[in-house]
Amino acid sequence: MSETPEAPLGKRRWAIAEGYIPAWSNGPEPQMTSHETACLLNAGDRDASVTITAYFEDREPAGPYRVTVPARRTLHLRFNELEDPEPIPPDTDYASVIESDVPIVVQHTRLDSRQAENALMSTVAYASD
Repeated sequence: MSETPEAPLGKRRWAIAEGYIPAWSNGPEPQMTSHETACLLNAGDRDASVTITAYFEDREPAGPYRVTVPARRTLHLRFNELEDPEPIPPDTDYASVIESDVPIVVQHTRLDSRQAENALMSTVAYASD
C-alpha cells in the first residue's frame, strides 16, 4: 500500500457570529476573569499567520489583529487581551472573522463569571472555505 499525504486539518476562513465580553467578573484573576476565547489549532507542518477582524452593530470594524500559531501547536487567544490596533470594548456585542494562510481549526469559548455560579459556553466556529 502506498502512502499518500493527509489532507490538511481545518479551514482558512472562520466566523464567530456571537461575541460579547462581560464588563466585570467574579472570582480570582486571571483564571476567572470573564472573557471570550478563540481556541486556534494548527495541526499542520507550517506556522499559521492569522488575522482577526471584529465587527460591531454601530461602528466600523476593528482590526486586523495579527497572531501566529506555530506548526503543530494551539493558541488560546482571549479577545479581551487584544490591544493592537485597539481593544475590543467590553459590554458590547460583536462578531469576528478569523483568516489564516494555512488551514486551522477554531473553537469559540466564553466564560461569564459575573455571578458566583459561572457560565461556560463553547462551540466550533463556522468554517467557510
